[in-house]
Amino acid sequence: MTILARYEPAPGGAAGRVLHLTLNRPEVRNAMSLAMVGELRAALAAAEAEGDVRVVVLRGHGGHFCAGGDIKDMAAAHASPDGRAAMAEANARFGQLCTAFAATGLATIAVVEGTVMGGGFGLACVADVVLAAESARFRLPETSLGLVPAQIAPFLVERLGVAETRRLAVTGGELDAHEALGLRLAHEVHPADGLDAALHRVLGQVLRCAPQAVAATKALIARARLQPAASLVAAAADVFAGAVLGPEGIEGTAAFVRKRRPAWAPA
Repeated sequence: MTILARYEPAPGGAAGRVLHLTLNRPEVRNAMSLAMVGELRAALAAAEAEGDVRVVVLRGHGGHFCAGGDIKDMAAAHASPDGRAAMAEANARFGQLCTAFAATGLATIAVVEGTVMGGGFGLACVADVVLAAESARFRLPETSLGLVPAQIAPFLVERLGVAETRRLAVTGGELDAHEALGLRLAHEVHPADGLDAALHRVLGQVLRCAPQAVAATKALIARARLQPAASLVAAAADVFAGAVLGPEGIEGTAAFVRKRRPAWAPA
């Protein structure tokens, strides 16, 4: 297996579970093979189908997050009878992975250390929260290799904006953890031995939020990125009304009035 998947009960007595996904190819700094892409997509789909998973945590084994695409897979595609089609198919599969993580209604947290390169950079961009070790080095080396960051480019623009994405693309960009924090690519930076405590704290914050409300809010944010605010007024009002009258809205407002924690939250 190229990933390690572990379900844990949500901490603090909160409802539901947390899925920890660890990229597990430390001998190549967790370079992303097609097998890993498939396993990550399958693990996310399974978590979404389970119904009680609330958070997915992504991290790498062995002190690195991900060194980008696996050279062996690219070489195999290049050697196939129709190399261009095979290369495009392999590249598209990674884009589908990023799209799946970007679109999920589950909360996602990336815990990154060491190398965060190429496709690993893209995975960081689609996570809701990024916790970085001081060792993290974000790299976008594709153009320096004569390549194109094809599938991650839309997510770079979404996360960093056009100007920063262009700067990184034309310079083969490199960012240390604190530079990534300044661009809000990373949301927090910690010493390596402080990452687990930071993750525990952020999980507690996420789990205080109702899971269906989180999913609906993420979906509305995705629409708001592409549509003017005026065009969303009616749709947003309908989403709000559904939330107020739904089981989470009823439970949440009752808990607020009675000064108790809602059923989904940690103690």
